[in-house]
Amino acid sequence: MKSILLTVNSPAGAGALLLLCAACVGARGQTFDQLAMTPQMGWNSWNKFQGKVSEQLIRETADAMATNGMKDAGYQYVNIDDTWESRQRDADGNIGTDPQRFPSGIKALADYVHSKGLKLGVYSDVGTKTCAGYPGSLGHEEQDAKSYASWGVDYLKYDWCNTQGVNAQAAYKKMSDALRATGRPILFSLCEWGTSKPWTWAKGIGQSWRTTGDITPRFSSVLKILDSQAPLRKYSGPGHWNDPDMLEVGNGMSPSEDRAHFTMWCMLDAPLISGNDLRNMNPQTLKILTDKDVIALNQDPLGIQALKYSSKDGVEVWFKPLTQDAWAMCVLNRNADPQEFKFDWNSEKVTDDVFNRETKFDTLTYRVRDLWQKQDLGTTKTPLSAAVQGHDVLVVRLDKI
Repeated sequence: MKSILLTVNSPAGAGALLLLCAACVGARGQTFDQLAMTPQMGWNSWNKFQGKVSEQLIRETADAMATNGMKDAGYQYVNIDDTWESRQRDADGNIGTDPQRFPSGIKALADYVHSKGLKLGVYSDVGTKTCAGYPGSLGHEEQDAKSYASWGVDYLKYDWCNTQGVNAQAAYKKMSDALRATGRPILFSLCEWGTSKPWTWAKGIGQSWRTTGDITPRFSSVLKILDSQAPLRKYSGPGHWNDPDMLEVGNGMSPSEDRAHFTMWCMLDAPLISGNDLRNMNPQTLKILTDKDVIALNQDPLGIQALKYSSKDGVEVWFKPLTQDAWAMCVLNRNADPQEFKFDWNSEKVTDDVFNRETKFDTLTYRVRDLWQKQDLGTTKTPLSAAVQGHDVLVVRLDKI
């Protein structure tokens, strides 16, 4: 790069220098394609609070995330879902905030969240209105993107309500381009529910895309969503993730169901977006959400989604390739009753046809560690035998010796 020397001895020279500095900042900010090189981690208001969001709730949630161990575990986004908006745009078409619940506006709220070392996200919709009936971004994409950037927003969840006659790929690309044009790296989360198979076209448009309809805090909902994910693994990877929806950990399922749900989302390389009340968590919920050993599977830089290895009598075995030739193995018990599980490593071979990786355990030896119980279970020289509780998991990490 050539050096440029400006002599600032006049208002014109000072103005030129300011413009040059602004351009340099903008250039450094063009890191859209480097966002979410591992699945994004954070919190979203919808699962617990739906339309009952406020400036106070977001501030208190940021306070909790910064101090309760979640920030230290890797969570960084505090995301406001639908109903933060004003009911009408102003005379110039600009979107604003609900004056009663967000009196200080998004800019002040983003500044507060940033002061905690965290990032702020907002929500909008492709269509004329959001799912809750607030103004959507259709026809205002560039205008809204500029507003988000000027406020210091770091994340946009972009929904798919009231979109009659709209082409999904074109609409999401339009907002993606608008976000890029601001020069601010804003993570773009497509929430199209998998209707038009965004995994086939959304890479390079956003960092994640919903693959299903909405999750609910029932184990049957978790399993239904899980069943649709295995065929999609080839589309997921660093900077572009399949999103089976937000976490319901802490929202009413049993501790074992929460643990199984969280573990499987980690195995799937799903975005880890918690959806509970962070201000009022019991120790069990916090322990699940902040387990660094299990989170490490999700945040492994290799970025390969788990493959379903076997399924028999309601017991599934999933394998996830990790860096340094390691593996994670998860045994999911879909049954309500405990199940005995046995696995003779010497007679098993894991073949990943999608990512061209194969392991024969009779020729290699791995150390086996139970990640939830924090116990070493010997090596792959000895068969694995364990009781897996109902609606629960056994997840082990295999590191080559």
